[in-house]
Amino acid sequence: MSPAGASATSNKMTSSQPYILAKPFEYGLSLAFALAPGADAAKAVKRIAQGFEPAWGTVAIGEPLALALGRRIPGLRTFPAMSAPGAGVPSTQQALWVLLTAPSQTALFNARQRADAILLPDFSLADAMPTFIYGGRDLTGYEDGTENPKGRKAVAAAIAPSGEIAGSSFVAVQRWVHDLGHFNRQSPARRDAIIGRRRESNEEIERAPRSAHVKRSTQEDYDPPAFMIRRSMPFADGTVSGLEFISYVAALDTYEVVLRRMAGLDDGIADALFQFSRPATGGYYWCPPVRSGKLDLRILGLEV
Repeated sequence: MSPAGASATSNKMTSSQPYILAKPFEYGLSLAFALAPGADAAKAVKRIAQGFEPAWGTVAIGEPLALALGRRIPGLRTFPAMSAPGAGVPSTQQALWVLLTAPSQTALFNARQRADAILLPDFSLADAMPTFIYGGRDLTGYEDGTENPKGRKAVAAAIAPSGEIAGSSFVAVQRWVHDLGHFNRQSPARRDAIIGRRRESNEEIERAPRSAHVKRSTQEDYDPPAFMIRRSMPFADGTVSGLEFISYVAALDTYEVVLRRMAGLDDGIADALFQFSRPATGGYYWCPPVRSGKLDLRILGLEV
């Protein structure tokens, strides 16, 4: 790589929010907010830029908040609702999404207190889910994020390279609720066929069914390839359990083309994940870059 290219890559890495290219800590809290009635959107967002520390987690802005500011962010749109055989793929788009992450529950609680002091009462909590790392695996026991690109390829997959949004990212957030009882009652061979990998070795099954999750979502199978950075975290709140699917991309088309294939909208073959899991939420958000240790919101007309 030329010195200029290396410098550009370095700039993108240093200007992106840290937990996009780096893994989150063991504990997390996925929060979605609506703008509160009567709130001054500009003042509320400016307070986030001034007070939210990127070390606490990731902040991302949804189209409803951009519209409240009278702005449009190139490439940002609302998550599309769609249908898959036997299941809806809902859009639960909100104004703001925050993923707090910390190495302990104590540290996570403290981060939540600090974040609430900045966000409330201008933002109203619409959804919250505690998340955690499960040894790098989904609750089904299969490895998650196996195909994540590394190094410069990770930067190219997740970070917008140029233009007004250079250094920023987009994130797709979906909560998949698993029926683990149903899944675990299947034979080991059937479970492997649903995922398309062997649980014990993580080896991809070459002749897996066309409905296998791996066959539906392999990034290299798309034109252009649909590379993304997955930072998903499991959840189990006592009544439901599953995966908070979090995927960072340089452009939302990358994620949406995969989701459409998973739902069977392109060829009529739905992802076998739908046989034991259902999406319960869906949102698209823009992750602003960081400048001088603070969120850079100049594209929204807000100087900090």
